[in-house]
Amino acid sequence: MIVSPSDWQPKFPFPYDETRKNVTEADVTAEREMCQWFKAQYLELRRQLDRFGFDLLHASNDWSVPGIQLQADAVAANVERSVAFLAPRAEALTQSQDFAGDAYFPIYQGESFYRLWQHLSNTGVGIRARNTAWIFGPSQQRVKHWGSKIERSRVCE
Repeated sequence: MIVSPSDWQPKFPFPYDETRKNVTEADVTAEREMCQWFKAQYLELRRQLDRFGFDLLHASNDWSVPGIQLQADAVAANVERSVAFLAPRAEALTQSQDFAGDAYFPIYQGESFYRLWQHLSNTGVGIRARNTAWIFGPSQQRVKHWGSKIERSRVCE
């Protein structure tokens, strides 16, 4: 994906208005670029993952059924491209600690993007390994969870 100039600015709803001072320009740039990816590619990638999961289930999890491996390779390649795009941006996000020593991301929805990247990575590895549990299981569900959280927050608008 090619990043283009954007006038997107981060949102600071409560309690993120309190952590605004900890948000760096690198955080803003990373989230701006991840939002561009999210708006352009997330829904299609999720559809591809769902379609592949349905087709594999319909094939009784038999990877030798014609078309399944081809579809798996295509979906895994798309996941890997997304992970490669998200990785440097998710890793650039500032992680801070609160008074109790718990980690948090000062930028609104930073954690959601970080977790989305982690679980997409796991899902891609699972597809390549032909591990059905990673296609239907927790990581795929967590991809949907964090993606939904980003979508519902309207952080990318």
